Amino acid sequence: MIQIKNLSKSDPYIIFEKLYKDAVSKDQKHVEAICISSYDEILNIPDSRYVNLKYIIGENWTFFSNYNSPKSTQFDSNDNISAILFWNSINVQIRMKAKIHKSDEDFSDQHFSNRNPRKNALAISSAQSQSIESYEKIIENYEKTIKNKNLISNRPDYWGGYTFKPYYFEFWQGHEHRINKRDIFFKKDNHWKQEILQP
Repeated sequence: MIQIKNLSKSDPYIIFEKLYKDAVSKDQKHVEAICISSYDEILNIPDSRYVNLKYIIGENWTFFSNYNSPKSTQFDSNDNISAILFWNSINVQIRMKAKIHKSDEDFSDQHFSNRNPRKNALAISSAQSQSIESYEKIIENYEKTIKNKNLISNRPDYWGGYTFKPYYFEFWQGHEHRINKRDIFFKKDNHWKQEILQP
């Protein structure tokens, strides 16, 4: 589940909230799974991965990651991202474009302190996306870390939140005859504008 607080009352967020509640009511699995796409300036290629969206507060969307991971390097060099949610239970896709930045440290500390300590142990023990000699070594590192007494209060400085604020939404709603409904919203002069796209 996504923790939603003080959600914006603007049109795209009203639509999002309704669709989210519909998906939850239909028992959508992994409703918080969101695909984040970034750009790798060194390799000159796009890159995508699913993460767990944890919060939407106002218009700010937040997930958590290792700050030394490839995606973090990509965010540092190019803060433009795209994000996609797909909820098959209601046949809806939500596309977003946004700028991304590291979350406030106090916010990351608070989230870390409220997490399951076993999840924190993995965040501490894993050099995310780096090569390692075996899966057994991953387990060994994890088991060593789980004995740490500071799994709640000692958030490592290489782990924390990423927050993005969308400036573009597309709400795609599937139709059995492919007459799909596509509503877009984009920020212009700090106001949301709406258009309808053809299928």
